[in-house]
Amino acid sequence: MYHAPIPTIPDAPSAIRRLACGRTIHDTSSSPEARVYALSSTTDSTSNPDTLFAKTAPAGTLAHEARMDATFHELGLGPEVVEYLPGDGTHADWLVTRAVIGDDCTAARYLAEPERLCHLLAARLRVLHELFHTQPDRLAALGIPDVRTRYLDNVERGWRTGRFDPQFCPQITADDAHRIAVKAAGELRTDALLHGDYCLPNIILDDWRFSGFIDLDHAGLSDRHIDVFWGAWTLWFNLHTSAYCNRFLDAYGRDVIDESKLAAIAAMECFM
Repeated sequence: MYHAPIPTIPDAPSAIRRLACGRTIHDTSSSPEARVYALSSTTDSTSNPDTLFAKTAPAGTLAHEARMDATFHELGLGPEVVEYLPGDGTHADWLVTRAVIGDDCTAARYLAEPERLCHLLAARLRVLHELFHTQPDRLAALGIPDVRTRYLDNVERGWRTGRFDPQFCPQITADDAHRIAVKAAGELRTDALLHGDYCLPNIILDDWRFSGFIDLDHAGLSDRHIDVFWGAWTLWFNLHTSAYCNRFLDAYGRDVIDESKLAAIAAMECFM
């Protein structure tokens, strides 16, 4: 949902100001780590392929997202990168992408049919993950990075700095969650192309047809259970019921799911 329009983008470099020229600007930011601005030439930006999104964050933090946006776009799965401006010691990163047409899965029309939504999300995720096995040469040619080690490093960094979000493991302490995470770290495998933050707001549908993924700053090659965990969690969080979690796992395919790994991922996510 867009906020009130603003006249200009604060502290934007000239290249971003040129892209914004003649467009209506809305601040659509939802995170303290980054600012996101929608640059629209019409009022109906969700169905307008001319809409751009400009994202800015501290220098160096958008490089991976820019790379993964371009990679997923090449695969027909993500937004087109219009501009990427790496920052430096005094300037932030800027990333401009073209809108993926449609609405994200938190739109009322999709939430109103939870069973259909659950099955669509599970099937689409399995297709994404299986690219690792069905198109290995293409993924290799695209140079998609293995992000499993980075994921585990982030868990340890969160532990060392005292970050702990108990919502993913409400019945255990930080010490217990860390013990689970450390024990399971060696069990994670690189076996899929991941979205990395597989939540309803990051999946765009156009009248129930898959249109693309957005927010790919955690995408890459890693263990499929990370995405599977988030897929089940987002249904619980957005639908306010656990009724669809098992349905999601069934639809994805339990033949490749280790539920003990899902429990371990929950513990790891407490430190992210």
